[in-house]
Amino acid sequence: MAQRPEADPKMDSTSLYREDIVTDRKVGTIRMLTPLKVDGSTDNGRPVIYMGEAQIMTGAGPLPISFEIEATTLGDAVDKFGDAAKEAIERTVRDLQELRRQAASSIVVPQGGMGSLGPGGIGGGGLGGGGKIQIP
Repeated sequence: MAQRPEADPKMDSTSLYREDIVTDRKVGTIRMLTPLKVDGSTDNGRPVIYMGEAQIMTGAGPLPISFEIEATTLGDAVDKFGDAAKEAIERTVRDLQELRRQAASSIVVPQGGMGSLGPGGIGGGGLGGGGKIQIP
């Protein structure tokens, strides 16, 4: 769930990064996040962060996948992109399958609760709630 924004949003001057985008225009994109000091100079005391971006096609259209690449140089990040992308895609597919499984196994309760227990049960008048199915 998303966190509520603060009433007075402030940037953290100790966590600034310059973002450079590198792509081969075929497979994906690497976002290279270079740490900066507040004066705009490179902060050599913090490591550069490499984030990979790819997408997979689903029945609902393309799904963007973002993942961190454990690398120390851009060349290293390029070499490790494929394996990191495969791992992120496999993790995403597992997560989607789990969400689908949870949705399929969830109990649907008619609006208004259980009401009576149905014909012949206590109250003897059906399920109540108007018979509308509510998807959780």
